[in-house]
Amino acid sequence: MDPAQRHPNPEFVLNQPRYQAAKILLARANFGCGSSREHAPWALQDYGFRVIIAPSFADIFFNNCFKIGLLPIILDAAILDRLFNAVKSIEGYSLTVDLQKQTVATPENEEFSFAVDVFRKHCLLNGLDEIGLTLQQAEKIKKFEQKRRDAQPWLFM
Repeated sequence: MDPAQRHPNPEFVLNQPRYQAAKILLARANFGCGSSREHAPWALQDYGFRVIIAPSFADIFFNNCFKIGLLPIILDAAILDRLFNAVKSIEGYSLTVDLQKQTVATPENEEFSFAVDVFRKHCLLNGLDEIGLTLQQAEKIKKFEQKRRDAQPWLFM
């Protein structure tokens, strides 16, 4: 069957109208296991998610999230259980993630702290990926290349 002709499964949670504009995905332990390649984080980002909160992540998946600007947050499983219950029972329930303060806040003004590597936080806050980081050194790279060309011109013939 042509995928364009298929109808979304109304039983699938992300197809429910209340979750259509979700930017934060709540998940369970070892999220991303078995889907560690770039395509998994890309698909979640393409869907519209900016943050994934889980008790743990598969290592490669976790690292790939940062490379594309998707924030994986680790919170305790008991906290996730509470958040899942609140989301399920209160339509319109929303969380607020503050990367600068490294907190997840509930509508009830409860805050949960999360850890994030200083370098990764800097990259996320400044919209930098690996290419962007490299381009910040463009002048140094040009100078190096010119110095190399001057010192070893035969390499460029």
